Amino acid sequence: MRRTKARELFMQLLFQMEVQNDYSKEIKDRFVSENMKDSDQLDYFDRLYNSVTENLSIIDSCLEDYSENWKINRIARVDLAVLRLSIAEILYLNDVPDSASINEAVDLAKKFSEEDSGKFINGILGKVVRSKDAN
Repeated sequence: MRRTKARELFMQLLFQMEVQNDYSKEIKDRFVSENMKDSDQLDYFDRLYNSVTENLSIIDSCLEDYSENWKINRIARVDLAVLRLSIAEILYLNDVPDSASINEAVDLAKKFSEEDSGKFINGILGKVVRSKDAN
């Protein structure tokens, strides 16, 4: 399995977790057993899951800071899942280039969300990267 597919699956897991308001390891483990049985991306998937769940409040605070006039509850759930995934990669997975994370996030938005979501996501993630690079 390619990392692009693992990202897509992780975005779907985050969407499911948000809808169910359940970010538990049990939900993640069931999702993995149903969708990623012999995947070579399990380490990446686990690191991403840990980064999101351990830092969700930081990620969401970052999101609200950079999504001018948008509260978390106003962001479409698909876009929210994509943004959380990519912000976790940018802030916590140093082996993933920021540009790759942004490009993949925009592609996910184009595939699963509204027409303008790619621009919205690209703008927010660009601000996150610039802020990270400034520190």
